[in-house]
Amino acid sequence: MTGFDNYKNNNYKQDDILMKIYDFFHKKFNFKVKRIIINSFIAFSLSACVTFTGLHIYKKVHIKEAGIGGFETSAVPQFTEVLEDSFESQNVITGEDNLDLMAQVFDEDEAESKDVSSLELCYSIYRIKSGDMIGFIADRFGVTQDTIISVNNIRQSRNIQIGQYLKIPSMPGIIYTIKNDSETIQSISDKYEISAEKCARVNSLALDAKLTPGKTLFLPDAELDWTTRQEINGDLFHKPIKARYYLSSRFGWRASPFTGKRSYHSGVDMACPQGTNVYAALSGKVTTVGYNSVYGNYIIITHHSGYKTLYGHLSATLVSKGDKVFTDTKIGKVGSTGMSTGPHLHFTVFKFGKTVDPQLLWR
Repeated sequence: MTGFDNYKNNNYKQDDILMKIYDFFHKKFNFKVKRIIINSFIAFSLSACVTFTGLHIYKKVHIKEAGIGGFETSAVPQFTEVLEDSFESQNVITGEDNLDLMAQVFDEDEAESKDVSSLELCYSIYRIKSGDMIGFIADRFGVTQDTIISVNNIRQSRNIQIGQYLKIPSMPGIIYTIKNDSETIQSISDKYEISAEKCARVNSLALDAKLTPGKTLFLPDAELDWTTRQEINGDLFHKPIKARYYLSSRFGWRASPFTGKRSYHSGVDMACPQGTNVYAALSGKVTTVGYNSVYGNYIIITHHSGYKTLYGHLSATLVSKGDKVFTDTKIGKVGSTGMSTGPHLHFTVFKFGKTVDPQLLWR
């Protein structure tokens, strides 16, 4: 008697279909063939059960982990909690401050076809993935970098994190906080050179509506001021001299103070008393501390995004190669070493090896 025969005779309740199949094989085939076929059938049944269970588990896991980066699906985990953590006190869902905020989550194909020409203001949610930059995200959604920076209250654009959620409005613009009760939609629009009528309509307000200080408006088509943008992008340099100075020579073409001939000046000269403290213009790492016949004692600091700064004619250097420095780090003292006509700091900014006018980069 086979094991299956014992299984049959031990009063186990069997499904009618299984019993019919068993009887069929029991009558038609010999012992060895029966055993092979029956065992194969049992193995197939177990495999089907495992596969079904696996698919069920996979479906649950897939939904739970949806949206590791990029455009989200409707199965974003803990959606509300993430929004509260990421956007602090900004009420994305409730539409506070006269903003009709309709938070939506959608995939990449929908993003490309999304119509942003309407004056109805709504918001989508995007989750940052590996390799994303604000400019790339802005281009994909048809808005500006200023828009994403302002709406999400980003203070350091280079510090965005993978997995971080961003609110993306349906049109370019920035968030503006009303400063006092004398401001009007017209005055604010004039300041930012945008349409007052469009601003009123986007914010669902009358053109002559009274504005409450502390409340916010969405200013369609407005841009951040230059200083704010530079600071957020980490491109706003601090002046390396915090004491009083005068600009004895500017960046660009000039008459050489030594030959009188026209020559190109690669930086700016900041004249001030000998021994005045010199500070790093931007956070970075000291890559060179040296001396040559032109710059005398000099320091070179490497910064992010291809920037380097040079500080020349120093009477003393206070840092060493490899030191990490910040805008409040004293790196040297003003002097007149090298090719110099008097105490001053020669300050040069390089961007990927090319000189840039420092006055275009600092406050």
